[in-house]
Order: sequence, then C-alpha cells, then structure tokens
Amino acid sequence: MSYPSKQATLAKYARKAPYLTSEEEHALATRWVHNKDLNALHKLTEAHIRMVIAHSLRYSGYGLSMSDLIQEGHLGLMEAASRFDPTREVRFATYATWWIKASLQDFILKNWSVVRGGTSSGQKTLFFSLRRIRAEIERANPHLNNSELSALICKRTGRKQEDIQRMTARLSGPDSSLNQPLYDEEQGGEQQDRLVCPSPSPEAITTKRIDRERRRNQLEAAMMTLNQRERHIIKMRHLMDDSPTLAKLGKNLGISKERVRQIECKALDKLRAATR
Repeated sequence: MSYPSKQATLAKYARKAPYLTSEEEHALATRWVHNKDLNALHKLTEAHIRMVIAHSLRYSGYGLSMSDLIQEGHLGLMEAASRFDPTREVRFATYATWWIKASLQDFILKNWSVVRGGTSSGQKTLFFSLRRIRAEIERANPHLNNSELSALICKRTGRKQEDIQRMTARLSGPDSSLNQPLYDEEQGGEQQDRLVCPSPSPEAITTKRIDRERRRNQLEAAMMTLNQRERHIIKMRHLMDDSPTLAKLGKNLGISKERVRQIECKALDKLRAATR
C-alpha cells in the first residue's frame, strides 16, 4: 500500500483552499492586525498556500528538498502577514510575493554552499538570474564561443567578467562531501583520501626530532669545553630571548665591553671547533 507524500497532501489541501475576494482579504487582515485574531490569520495564510507552492516550484532546480522550500516559503508568507498594512490599497498576495521570494532565495543561498556568498543585492540578483540570461543568449545565438558568450552576458548584466566567471563556477554545482565514496569500487576509500596533506610526513617529523636532539647534545658537549665565564657570556648573548648588550654584560661582570667581545669571539671559535 502506497501513501501520499507530504508535498502531494499539501498540494491537495492548497487546491481546496478557498480564494478570497478583496473585501474578505481586507477584513481578515484587519482582524489580525488590530485584534490579533489567530483564526483570521489562519484563513488569510491558508488561502495563499498555493502561491507558496508555486514560488517553491520555480526554485526547485537548485537541488534542495521541495518540502524544505515550501516550509521556507511559508515562513515568508507568515512574515508578510505580520507586516501587512491593510490600510494601504495593496492586495495581500502582491505584498506577500516579495517576502516569499526573499525567504526562498535566502534559504537557497545559505544551503547552496558552505562558502558564504551572494551577500550584496547585486550578487544575489546575479546568482538567480545568470542561468536564465545564459540560456536566453544561447538560444538566440547558438554558435557563440565561450568568450563571446561571456562578453554578451557582461553587457546584459552590467557586471565584470571576473564576477561572471566566479558566479558561473559557483553555479556549476553545490558542495560535495569529502566523505563521498570514490567511484572506483576496487580501490575503495573516500574523496578526502585524494587530498594532499600539507603537513610533514611522519618520516620527516621523526628525522627533524632526531636531528634536533643530536644538535642539542653536540651543543651541550661543546659548551663543556668552555670555562665558566665563557659559558656565561655565550648563554647570555646567544641562548637568551632578551640578550643584553656588550656594555650591560660587561658592567655586570666588572669588565669592559671590549673585553666581553673578545671573550665571546674566543668562545665561539671553541664551539665551532668542538662541533666539527
């Protein structure tokens, strides 16, 4: 036994929803705005569910669930109902259309890619119109090459070629999961297995650690060839984060800065000879 889908059930319910005359629509909106009559709100929104479904179908080509699109469109309808002013001579359907489309477009932009884009009104317009404009130009000029087609799109939209190329690449397909299985069943694995890891290999990490330990041991052994004053000067001048000047170090040791320099040079020569 097969059961009807949620979309089919909602579509059947929407078809049965009564149409409202301008007077009935105005009366329901007035009751909701002024008296917060929830029954009036329900009747007002139920009469326009078919409009939500119609707009959701127009955005069904972006690979998102139709039930999610209808839900987002209904949120836009509820937002329109909360903001509608019945004193203005505007039909509720006309006013709600903008909110429904805005809600659907925002939902698509948020779920199309993990990379945030289409934040400005120009980028948003280009995102939802580029496919249509490209199809119209290709139908009228079927023999254009890519560069000519791109030039006509730039002229039609008034946008730079870089913007068109960037948006075209973005519309080429939504994000794919790194955990998506590879097509090669014999090889197995996931898409992330093809990524090159920028981190050093375990062999390189081990080699670097061993070399660092070896150099440390060599330095410690070489330092033992120095006398106490030489070791102190080398430590203060070359092994400290904030090394003192020759003058300051000489003052602490009670010798001149020139004498400190001489001891330092002699100590460095000893270290070079020991580490060789």
